Amino acid sequence: MTGSQLRPETLAIHAGWRADPSTGSVAVPIHQTTSYQFRDADHASALFALQELGNIYTRIMNPTTDVLENRVAALEGGVAGLALASGQAASAYSIQNLARAGDNVVSSTDLYGGTWNLFANTLKDQGIEVRFVDPTDPEGFRRATDERTRAYYAETLPNPKLEVFPIAEVAAIGRPLGIPLIMDNTAAPMLCRPLDHGAALVVYSATKYLGGHGTSIGGLIIDGGGFDWEAHAERQPLLNTPDPSYHGAVWSQAAKPLGPIAYILRARVVLLRDLGAALSPFNAFQLIQGVETLALRIERHCQNAQRVADFLAARKGVTRVIHPSQQSGPARARADKYLGGRYGGLVGFELDGGVDAGRRFIDALQLFYHVANIGDARSLAIHPASTTHSQLTAAEQAATGVTPGYVRLSIGLEHIDDILDDLDRALTAAGAG
Repeated sequence: MTGSQLRPETLAIHAGWRADPSTGSVAVPIHQTTSYQFRDADHASALFALQELGNIYTRIMNPTTDVLENRVAALEGGVAGLALASGQAASAYSIQNLARAGDNVVSSTDLYGGTWNLFANTLKDQGIEVRFVDPTDPEGFRRATDERTRAYYAETLPNPKLEVFPIAEVAAIGRPLGIPLIMDNTAAPMLCRPLDHGAALVVYSATKYLGGHGTSIGGLIIDGGGFDWEAHAERQPLLNTPDPSYHGAVWSQAAKPLGPIAYILRARVVLLRDLGAALSPFNAFQLIQGVETLALRIERHCQNAQRVADFLAARKGVTRVIHPSQQSGPARARADKYLGGRYGGLVGFELDGGVDAGRRFIDALQLFYHVANIGDARSLAIHPASTTHSQLTAAEQAATGVTPGYVRLSIGLEHIDDILDDLDRALTAAGAG
């Protein structure tokens, strides 16, 4: 069977690899090397001229990393991937590959706090404006667009608001204008394939559910291969005008002999080459191991999280539960449309008692780990108002969905009764008994 005929559960184990041709190794080897022997001068010349793809230097590509890239691209229905050292690098590169000083991007307000800061401050310092709009009104993206808008950006299942983004609606606004929708799918692998709904590019923090074991940081950009960059040359100048950093290459043209990979090719041989956020081969190997069990893990994450959401909804002292199953109206409709009734492994809730109650809850946990991560096999908890969001203004906290009593849970793979017992103890200690 070809890869296009295989189902996601099978692709997660088989895509991009069968066995090592020289040794027969079934497991993907760790190619812990910096560089690669060229066959001859002509071979080296062809690689550097992009007449063929191949290994030059591990800062740019690596055989172990290549398997991870191809496997996740297959899972997403894309044509190519670029693995990076972190999800933050993936988010930054996804924008920097299209926008330069003076350009702008329109983004959903509903973002992970680290991405919000990257967009609101670091990219701003680089001369790239990010305009934030309310995702519940897709037309807000159109209204915020001008001739220098290069991309739209959003999260499928935003952390921490957990209100699913209207992917198809916003993608349909952008495509006729030559504006690609970039979707961060970190919290919804195997649940949603944004490319199927019109997104052009997908971003991952592979650190989370893809890896799944809290051992390795990494990021990915997946190129859907279906966006016509050449048709919108004025809108997308970085892909359609000579690039002085690569011998005057025009990427929409240079990529044609290699496939519909103009975007990901430029990201690899310009941004990754020059900025160097390369994923280590060992981390690539670790992330491949995680992807192989993703289909099984995501089911358990969803089942346990649903039980937790129901438990919290019935609990005195919990003023609100943030989970797609607890939503109604358009928010619930989007969750059902894009997640298919499986709502992910994240649950948020608000405690009556504000910051003090949140702190007491965190300190009373015994099973849950108090860490700044999600998507681990272990159950994790954090109180953003006293940690990751403590330096944000009240307006910024409100924009990102954080209140003083908000707690975010990443529900792991433990037995559900043990999870609920730990939550029960901590809620009692927090005064929500």
